[in-house]
Amino acid sequence: MESKIAIPLIFLAVFYLAGTTISTAVKPSSTFIKSSCATATYPVLCEESLSPFANTIKTRPAQLAHTALAVSLKRSQSTQAYLNKLKRVKGLTPRERSAIGDCLEEVNDSLDRVTKSMQELKHCDRAKGQEFMWHMSNVQTWVSSALTDENTCMDGFGGQAMEGRIKSSVRAQITSVAHVTSNALALVNNFAKKH
Repeated sequence: MESKIAIPLIFLAVFYLAGTTISTAVKPSSTFIKSSCATATYPVLCEESLSPFANTIKTRPAQLAHTALAVSLKRSQSTQAYLNKLKRVKGLTPRERSAIGDCLEEVNDSLDRVTKSMQELKHCDRAKGQEFMWHMSNVQTWVSSALTDENTCMDGFGGQAMEGRIKSSVRAQITSVAHVTSNALALVNNFAKKH
């Protein structure tokens, strides 16, 4: 009786181990993302934020750049929603409310620029030569401007009077979106060089 149970258990163990080995094999898309992210400003964040999209990205630099911009757009949208909620919180000082409003304007501008850059990047797939460079230059300019907008957001929170949990929470949101945007810019630049 024991040997009848042991044989199926051995087969199950072999199939389990074989499945584990197959599933843990490194996919070319994962290697591509890792090597591409090595040149980004925040390589670990780059890899973490893009790895879930490995099946879509595969080993295509244009898709990698597009996905990185999509990640930046998503973070910008969640930061925009956060700032809109924060602006309505009771107990804010007039200066805090004003700084949040200014920051929200910068994030709105950033969102607009990232959206434009994603639309422009689509033209790069079909373009060649000077036309490609023209479209890519627009993408680079808009992503760079988006990053500037995000960094400018914190300007209104300067000075000792603004220290506290509101500034800290806004900084955490803005840092998160600025880091993924910085990575997106690096990947866009890499795509431009390789084309």
